[in-house]
Amino acid sequence: MKNNSALGKLRPLNFLLLTAAGIVNAIGVTIFLAPVELYDSGISGTSMLLSQVTPSWMSLSVFLLLLNTPLFLYGLKKQGPAFTVYAIFTVAVYSVSAWLITDVLPVDVSIASPLAGSDLLLCALFGGIISGLGSGLAIRFGGAMDGIEVMAVIFAKRLGITVGTFVMIYNVILYIICGIVIRSWILPLYSIVTYMAALKTVDYIVEGLDRSKSVMIVTMIPQEVCEQLSSAFEQGMTMISAKGYYSGLEKTVVHLILNRFQIGRMKDIVHAVDPAAYISISEVADVFESNQK
Repeated sequence: MKNNSALGKLRPLNFLLLTAAGIVNAIGVTIFLAPVELYDSGISGTSMLLSQVTPSWMSLSVFLLLLNTPLFLYGLKKQGPAFTVYAIFTVAVYSVSAWLITDVLPVDVSIASPLAGSDLLLCALFGGIISGLGSGLAIRFGGAMDGIEVMAVIFAKRLGITVGTFVMIYNVILYIICGIVIRSWILPLYSIVTYMAALKTVDYIVEGLDRSKSVMIVTMIPQEVCEQLSSAFEQGMTMISAKGYYSGLEKTVVHLILNRFQIGRMKDIVHAVDPAAYISISEVADVFESNQK
């Protein structure tokens, strides 16, 4: 019953956006990376390497499905049926799109990028950004583009490392193997540029271009500070009772969320009211508001 309930939550809009994600990712890989033999990260990069050292009928599209699908199915229990369906669908769209671009459409991607030629830096940067855009869209709308991320979620904790470290270790090993196989380190090194560009793009897509700022203000005159901030920004705040460890004095922590354009004005307001106030600012990826009254 649980599986049926989870599958019942699948949304047509998500499938539409995941279709776009698969197509975008395929464009980044087949138009910019594969023509100059740069490597993507994870299973996508592994598939690119295998497609180069196997018979021509074992194409990138074939390896994407062969390697990713079992990993997503293995992660079914951990990630849930909805995620698995979305992920397999996204990889299928990615695979079909890659096949259409390389084998069906009148686009020559055999020896150089149709847009960036043989310039490795341009191919690495734009290939990473575009494939990262596709991967970010996939993650944001409930799926994934790469089975390594699923394996990272399952095994990283058992190995005592973070998910990001697991993925990074896999990619470092992949690029070392690529260098050994092709007997050159130029392409693997440029592939690291691709990986970093993609990673940053994924962060922007998943978490937003303009992250909110979490502000913690430690003050002994919270009422005055909150009145001035409320007047300036017209938003709610939370006051938390606190006590200084060394001084033993009773204090209050005022917590609020601002955007980056409001930070400078906030500091001026707080220090004008309380010059001794302590302010801590950190980035937050997501802010969820309750609709309950």
